Amino acid sequence: MAATIVLSNQKGGVGKTTSAYVLASVFKSKGYRVLAVDMDPQGNLSFSMGAETDGCATIYDVLKGELKPKYAVQKSSLVDLIPSNILLSSIELEFTGARREFLLKMALDSLKPYYDYIFIDSPPALGILTVNAFTAADYILMPMLSDIFSLQGIMQLNETIERVRSYCNPDIKVLGAFLTKHNPRTRFSREVEGTLNMVAADLDFPVMNAYIRESVALREAQSLQKSVLEYAPACNAVKDYEKLADELFQRGLEANG
Repeated sequence: MAATIVLSNQKGGVGKTTSAYVLASVFKSKGYRVLAVDMDPQGNLSFSMGAETDGCATIYDVLKGELKPKYAVQKSSLVDLIPSNILLSSIELEFTGARREFLLKMALDSLKPYYDYIFIDSPPALGILTVNAFTAADYILMPMLSDIFSLQGIMQLNETIERVRSYCNPDIKVLGAFLTKHNPRTRFSREVEGTLNMVAADLDFPVMNAYIRESVALREAQSLQKSVLEYAPACNAVKDYEKLADELFQRGLEANG
């Protein structure tokens, strides 16, 4: 049974989609069966992985109950993927019934026996899509930039996590936060890192030792819809994500039995 990990931060532009894209690829390179789920109407993860999004099945069709989840899975050159497109943005208006927070969980439960890990890319907003992702997930992983706005996003995110624990998913765990596009040699980045550690201690979640450095190769690989592990295997960011994956395993992340 797959362990399900959602990448989330209330602030956009923190490397959430990039992290889902690279971590899914890294886990697959280690021999695991991996599924990625794009829950962001912008569909950036779907594009990065070379998925079809127009005129084909997406997570929107699955959530509406018009399609069995297995028929929405695309076998991309990177990992298996359930794609998204702009139609998903209408979910707030369309899904108003009881237990709407459980739509994604019910969909993924049927796929979990076929995978070891499922990575969910959530939108940069704390609406019903993010709540669905949290309800379906076993773990939350929070990427953030070395800036004060990302810290605010983490704090707002924590409030949503607590609500989900109370009403939808009492067992969800926070794997931790990690810094992206991080340069520990600058004073400001070190100050933000120190503040993050204080906030994390106050909110009782870990901060990962691994951090991700800036990388042009990451953006290039995504724009070319290629695996960055093949496109630039020696780039700093790839090494950083591999360290992050190893740290996740060391901290006890494992597929459910």
